[in-house]
Amino acid sequence: MTPPRDLDELTPAQLRDLVATLLTKMTALEQKVIEQREEIARLKGLKGRPDIKPSGMDKGTEPAKPNRQGQHPRRGKVRPRVNVEDRIVPATVPAGSRFKGYEPYTVQELVLTVHAVRYLRERWVTPDGKTIIAPLPEGTRGHFGPDLRRFVLMQYHQGQTTLPRLATLLQSVGVAISKREIQRLLTEGQDGFLAENRDVLRAGLQTSPWISVDDTGARHKAANGYCTQIGNEHFSWFGTRSSKSRLNFLDLLRAGHTDFVLNHAAFDYMRSRALSAPLIAGLAEQPETVFADQAAWSAHLDRLGFTALATTPDPVLIATEGAIWGSVHAHDFLRDAVVLSDDAGQFAVGQHALCWVHAERLVHKLDTFTDRNRAAQQKVRKLIWDFYADLKVFQTNPNKRRRLALRARFDRIFQRRTGFATLDRLLARLHANKAELLMVLERSEIPLHTNGSENDIRCQVTRRKVSAGTRSDLGRDCRDAFLGLGKTCAKLGVAVWDYLGSRLGVPGHPGVPSLPELIRCRGQPV
Repeated sequence: MTPPRDLDELTPAQLRDLVATLLTKMTALEQKVIEQREEIARLKGLKGRPDIKPSGMDKGTEPAKPNRQGQHPRRGKVRPRVNVEDRIVPATVPAGSRFKGYEPYTVQELVLTVHAVRYLRERWVTPDGKTIIAPLPEGTRGHFGPDLRRFVLMQYHQGQTTLPRLATLLQSVGVAISKREIQRLLTEGQDGFLAENRDVLRAGLQTSPWISVDDTGARHKAANGYCTQIGNEHFSWFGTRSSKSRLNFLDLLRAGHTDFVLNHAAFDYMRSRALSAPLIAGLAEQPETVFADQAAWSAHLDRLGFTALATTPDPVLIATEGAIWGSVHAHDFLRDAVVLSDDAGQFAVGQHALCWVHAERLVHKLDTFTDRNRAAQQKVRKLIWDFYADLKVFQTNPNKRRRLALRARFDRIFQRRTGFATLDRLLARLHANKAELLMVLERSEIPLHTNGSENDIRCQVTRRKVSAGTRSDLGRDCRDAFLGLGKTCAKLGVAVWDYLGSRLGVPGHPGVPSLPELIRCRGQPV
């Protein structure tokens, strides 16, 4: 198109055509620039924007389900958890029709009404001049009843509703409440829930043959921290700390205890972490073996001269980790349990197993720049997938012959040399983790992945996206506790609504057993 000499001479229609043509050409040029930049990056060996999709190894290795011909998927029946009121709906029929009974059709309804009770509390003055006022009914705290408190807790923690939206919702149905009052309902008077959440962790650590762990970012007091998930098929627990060090993880495993214990487990841990033998002997020679808190333990190390040592590894850190691990065992936690993780270093304590999905993901995410590299990557991935599928088969029928065959096959896969240097280094690193990846051969009951932990911790990720974080330690603890209790209820088959009603004393609500006791019952061998 030849540019006009004077744009003022163009008609409005011609101007519109000109603009449309220019926009089309500009879009095409922008796309060409993007393609050229990607080509330049590829030729230079630079990393572009990653396009990594889930490997699908776990689902891809599931055995095929039998095809049931002639069967159609059934829609789930509506099963109301409330009393059903029967209402007869008459029909208009012609004369001479015969009555054939009723056709049931269930309709569920939700009635949101605000009900305020003004308690007229009797006031008496005794002969000696003392004033006596009748107490409020049980379950009443402040100016809000237990049902309202249950609704607030359910919406905030399970529904992931933000505080301003929750305030707007309540005010729109007629509840006279402020955001500050809602905040108090979420944090004040929750000692019972916090204690039960702590006991959930203790019961899980005492009875579980394995636990899986994971962590994610969490804001607290305007600073970045980390929320750690601990759980299995029976329970889930969350704890937020300022860092994700091994020391903090061990502290979480104490489940609220604050003591430091020097026992066989503690000294074994210190030896595994390369603490010098003279320092271990110095600790073992002392008559004190139990220290009530951090202050008592620090004073003990200071008397023995640990704090004055400037050596690597840090003797104070290793000794402290060992004493906390001794406390974990002293309270009968994780006696013979396996800790399953994604290879994050802080989780490598005790009997440790690694997630196969994360291991395969490392191979899946490798950058390949040649057809030869891509072919080597795909071949190794197929070998790992086939091996993973056979591990699943082994779990259903473990025996010594299969165990030996799988160990030898593991070596053949991860000791091979493909000619792809990056892949070969990764295979060597995975082979160094042989004992942890093949823990399932000795403990067939443990999972091959940490998918359960990843699914559980998503609620914390969601809370992080809709909230700026917590500002007080009590708010942080309540957030972690209620999310953990909600996940635990779901795993135990307990409705969260019923659980909250039972604990808050909603009138006429059936009682829900203690969650820690339910976990202990589930953890007992059959």
